[in-house]
Amino acid sequence: MKLNKLTLKDRRVFNKHLAFSRHELSAFSFANIYIWRAIFDIQWSLFEGILCVFFRDKTGCFMYLPPLEKERHPLVIKKAFAVMDSINKNRDISRIENIGQEDIEYYRALGYLCHQKYPDYLCSRSDLAYLKGNKFKSQRAAYNYFVKHYDFKVLKLKAKDNASCSILFNEWIEERKTHCRQDLYCGMLEDNRKVIREALFNYRQLDLEGIVVMVGKKIKGFTFGYKLNNNTFCILYEVTDLSIKGLAQFIFRRFSTELKDYDYINIMDDSGLDNLRKVKLSYKPRRLIPAYIATRDA
Repeated sequence: MKLNKLTLKDRRVFNKHLAFSRHELSAFSFANIYIWRAIFDIQWSLFEGILCVFFRDKTGCFMYLPPLEKERHPLVIKKAFAVMDSINKNRDISRIENIGQEDIEYYRALGYLCHQKYPDYLCSRSDLAYLKGNKFKSQRAAYNYFVKHYDFKVLKLKAKDNASCSILFNEWIEERKTHCRQDLYCGMLEDNRKVIREALFNYRQLDLEGIVVMVGKKIKGFTFGYKLNNNTFCILYEVTDLSIKGLAQFIFRRFSTELKDYDYINIMDDSGLDNLRKVKLSYKPRRLIPAYIATRDA
């Protein structure tokens, strides 16, 4: 396989192959793939008309997505593992991530082991937009508190907001670090500092969509994401000034009300973090979307 370094010009090729099937996992988006350039060396290859996407860093190489194909071609999987094995000192690092539930039996039938990873959370957009009933009582109260106590303005997030959003995100990270000093969590925060910088810098080119909340004359909250499929929008980031009570609940609800073209909102996975899991579950997702990793038997 000839490997090509990922650039924005590759968007058309990726979108063509992503459209071969309807996907529910948030990973299946060119925008979501591209922003990880901040952390990984991302390369891709076409083999027999099938797109393979490889992520590489100092620990090794893996496939971020299963091969994107119209028709299944088992030989491509073998070729992909051969590419990874040629890079990885330890072949156990070679793997295919973000395999959907519908493809598990196919990989198992070929002799691969499938391990469940963190699922995506899929919420009803109308649930998030209206916050009806006792199950959303706390979120509704926080929303109402913000509306009652703050003078604010909601605007579309635009490329010109890059600098202000980056400053707010850096402040948010430092505040988060004061409350949790776990090495893993702090490392994830630093990774996201790089990833969100990539996303904001290429905001327009990646067809991202979001809003900002101004309190006074400053941006105190922002959120954005991307169209995942015809009835699902994926929220990639939501960042607020943690000192402003109710702002997080306000911006989440407000953005959901503006996404009228969608039935569902994918709020991504929880990265295995208990606090994040609790927050996502508090919004009563309609279901969890399983994701798997394929490896070989030792």
